[in-house]
Amino acid sequence: MSRALPKYNKRRVVILGGAAAVALSGAIIAGTALAGTPSKSSGGADARTLAASPGTITCPDVASKLPAIPASAQAEVTRNLTLLQTQIDEANKRLQSTVGQGGPNFVNNAILGPLKDKRVATVNRIATAIGRTAAKPTGLDALAPCTLNAAGASGANTGNAAGNANGGKANAGGNANAGGTANAGGKGNAGGKGNANGANANAGGNANASTAAGTITCPDVASKLPAIPASAQAEVTRNLTLLQTQIDEANKRLQSTVGQGGPNFVNNAILGPLADKRKSTIDRIAIAIGRTSTKPTGLDSLAACTLTK
Repeated sequence: MSRALPKYNKRRVVILGGAAAVALSGAIIAGTALAGTPSKSSGGADARTLAASPGTITCPDVASKLPAIPASAQAEVTRNLTLLQTQIDEANKRLQSTVGQGGPNFVNNAILGPLKDKRVATVNRIATAIGRTAAKPTGLDALAPCTLNAAGASGANTGNAAGNANGGKANAGGNANAGGTANAGGKGNAGGKGNANGANANAGGNANASTAAGTITCPDVASKLPAIPASAQAEVTRNLTLLQTQIDEANKRLQSTVGQGGPNFVNNAILGPLADKRKSTIDRIAIAIGRTSTKPTGLDSLAACTLTK
């Protein structure tokens, strides 16, 4: 009996060891198989990444095709140039939000067609404004139709879309800029729709902001400019847009720093730097006009802005 127990123990050890070896082998085999199996979720992500983009709508640049703009027409022209850019932006948003809807002619009938009609009306208003005190430009209707730059599949997609997006805005180039221009003018933007479109978000944002930190307002620059030579139009509109961007950024900072610093914080940290930026931008506008016409003077007085509570 005493000799049987060791044998039994030996058999038990052998059986348990064998079972453990089998289990370990199974785990290794299973792990190897799982390692070689591609993840379904990553495949789905890849499929989504490779999904085709609807592309980008781009339109001919209008600002660079305009003749010298009389000073009396500048504000109206810039408002309508801003509106042209707003129309492009809205069309591109609709393009993105309606992917997969309608038939093969959906984009042409529901987006590009209506966009062209809006642009014809807006371009005609620009020509009419200039024509009141100078020769009315003709042939601008040819700039109304826009095109869809469809993005390719896979990686080309990204580059295409990016380039196109830039194209759309740069396109409006003078346009967007010009838009901003009127806006960039500052409060003067308040004239008509331009307001609602551009800086005038300023006015909008400003009105809201006024309940807390107040709103920064700046003198209108666009309405104080002389007739702008055609060769300077694009550069002037770019810098007028930059003026509005500077106002918007200053108002954002005003809101985000409520309660910070001492009594002179706003003057030293926001209004002072804003005046310096505006002075440089206004100088570039004057220099651009002065290359082919009489350089305007006294524009520096429009650089300083105020805080309206």
